[in-house]
Formats: sequence, structure tokens, C-alpha cells
Amino acid sequence: MANVDSTLTSAMAIEGAIAVALVDYDSGMILGSAGTGLDLDLAAAGNTDVVRAKMRTLQSLGLNDGIEDILITLSSQMHLIRLLQSDHGQGLFLYLALDRSRANLAMARRQLLNLERDLAI
Repeated sequence: MANVDSTLTSAMAIEGAIAVALVDYDSGMILGSAGTGLDLDLAAAGNTDVVRAKMRTLQSLGLNDGIEDILITLSSQMHLIRLLQSDHGQGLFLYLALDRSRANLAMARRQLLNLERDLAI
């Protein structure tokens, strides 16, 4: 099992990683972060709003399903929000910002899944 710091360090090793944060989407607060180039406090708050809105939409639609991840593509970046599925990770998400020209989305998603599985909170 990996702790938060080692998980964030490993996430920064993903090809194209710019910044990463572990966020509590009940409060919008960051539990840990790594990387530079983004205001991660602002990103955490904004992405918390995205997660909450999507959860409300699923509920309104009557879909009894969970969100695995949310992808936001920009012209130069990709932002990946991975909701933690484990019991100890309920209410948390990993937010990873990637340089679009250097990242492989499929690999990044797979690596975040692996990091999530090993994370001990």
C-alpha cells in the first residue's frame, strides 16, 4: 500500500503530467498535491463543482451508477478527474493535469487506476 505522498509522486511520473492533487469533494479541499504551473487550490474547488454537478445529473436521470472518471480536454492540456472507488477513498478524487502533446490518455487512465488501487488513506 502506498501513502498519499508516494502516490502523488508516482502520478507526476506519468508521461506529460503537469500537476496532481488528491481532493475531498465534500469540502473541495486538497489533501495533497504535487507539480507546478496550475493554481491547484482553485482547480480543486472548480473540479469539485464539476464532480458534484455530474453526481446531481446522474441522480436526476435516475441512473444508479458511479462515476469512474471525468475528462476535460483543452487545446493544450487534458484534465483527468478520477473518483476513488475503494471504501477508504469514498468522497475523494485524484485530479491530474496533463500536457496534451506529451501524454497518452489511455496510459494515464490506466496508471491512475493502478495508483488508486495501491493508495492507503
